[in-house]
Amino acid sequence: MNSRLSTSSGLPDPWDAGPAPRRRSVGVRIGSGNAAVLAGGGAPIAVQSMTNTDTADVEGTAAQIAALARAGSELVRITVDRDEAAAAVPHIRDRLAKMDCGVPLIGDFHYIGHKLLADHPACAEALDKYRINPGNVGFKDKWDKQFGLIVEAAIKYGKAVRIGANWGSLDQELLTALMDENARAPSPRPAGAVMREAMVQSALTSAARAEDIGLGRDRIILSAKVSNVQHLIAVYRTLARRSDYALHLGLTEAGMGSKGIVASAAAMGILLQEGIGDTIRVSLTPEPGGDRTVEVKVAQELLQTMGFRTFVPLVAACPGCGRTTSTVFQELARDIQTYIRDEMPLWRARYPGVEALNVAVMGCIVNGPGESKHADIGISLPGTGETPAAPVFIDGQKAMTLRGEGIVGEFKQIVEDYIERRFGGAKSAAE
Repeated sequence: MNSRLSTSSGLPDPWDAGPAPRRRSVGVRIGSGNAAVLAGGGAPIAVQSMTNTDTADVEGTAAQIAALARAGSELVRITVDRDEAAAAVPHIRDRLAKMDCGVPLIGDFHYIGHKLLADHPACAEALDKYRINPGNVGFKDKWDKQFGLIVEAAIKYGKAVRIGANWGSLDQELLTALMDENARAPSPRPAGAVMREAMVQSALTSAARAEDIGLGRDRIILSAKVSNVQHLIAVYRTLARRSDYALHLGLTEAGMGSKGIVASAAAMGILLQEGIGDTIRVSLTPEPGGDRTVEVKVAQELLQTMGFRTFVPLVAACPGCGRTTSTVFQELARDIQTYIRDEMPLWRARYPGVEALNVAVMGCIVNGPGESKHADIGISLPGTGETPAAPVFIDGQKAMTLRGEGIVGEFKQIVEDYIERRFGGAKSAAE
C-alpha cells in the first residue's frame, strides 16, 4: 500500500478539515450606526484599504474613498501627516455623507499625531479609528507623553486604536536592548528572530500602556507588518499566541502585480487558515495611474477562495489547452466575470444572497459538461474540431443548447433570468 494514501494512522480525516475556526479575539467596534464594522470577537474578517491621494485634496480623497467602498472596502485608511490634511478630514467626511458613503475612516498618524489631534478636534471627532506606529510616535523620554496624548484623544472621542508596529520603523531603543541581550546569550538567535521579538514586544507593551491609561481592550487592534512572507507568518503566530487582541493582517510593501498578489495571498492565507486575523489589507503597489480598488478585489477573492466570506458570484473557467485553440471561451469567461462585477452593486441591493451564485464557463467536452453540472449555471463551449454547439446546464440539468454568433449575449441573459428567478423572491420577502 502507498503509505502516503493510508488513512489508518488515527489522524483526523483531512477531507473534513475545512477552513480553520475563527480565533476567539476581543471584539472591536469601529465606526457607528449602520456603517460600524466589528473586528474580532467572531465577526467576519473585514477588508481594509488605504487611499494614495493627498488628504488635503478633499474632492480627490473623498472620490477615492467612495470608489474603494463601492469596490467592497469595509474600512478605509487615510494619511494624516500635517495640518492641511487634518483640517481636511471633517470636510472629507461631510463630502462622503453627501455621497451616501458612511465607510469608517482610519487616520494614519506618524511623528506628530498627538499634536494634530489636539490642534484639530474636528479631525479627531470625524475619524473612526487612529493608527499609531509605536516606533515613531515619540522618542526616548517623549514617547510616553506623546503616545499617551493620542490614547487620551481616543478615549475622549470614543475611538478605536490600531497599534501598528512596522519592520521598517522599529523602536530602536528596544531593538538595541534586545540585540545586546541576544549577543550575550550562550546560543544567540538569528537577527531576524530578534527583530520579530522586538515587533511583538513593541505592540504588546504599547497595548498594555494604552490599557493603563484607560483605553478598553475592546478598542485596541494590533498589527506587526513586515515585507517577508516567512517573517510575517512567524510574527503573527507569536502575537496570536501571546494575546487575544484583534489582529490586522497585511504584508507591507508587498509589491506590484502578480508578485504582490502571490506574496500577500501566501502569507495571509496560511495565517487565516490557522484562525489568525480579524481585518486584512492587501498592500499592492498600483501601476502608474492604476486602479486603487484592485487591492480590495484581491482581498475579497482571497477570503472568498478560502471559504471565509462570500462577496461576488464565482466564475469557474478552464485554463485552456490544445483542445481549445479558439479564444471564444476565454472571451466569454472574461466578459461574464466583468459583467458580474459591474452588476454586483445593483444585484446586491435587489437580490439578497446573489453572491452565492456559481457560474462555469468551460472550453471543451473533456470537463466542460461535468463542471457545468456542478455550477448553478454552466456553459460548455465547443473545443477545436467539436460540433459548434454550447450546451447550457442549470441546477445540474441540461436546459438548452446555444448556437451562432450571439452566444455571449444569450448566456448573459440566461444568467440574469436565473438570478431574478432564484434570488428575486428574497427581496420581496425582505420587503
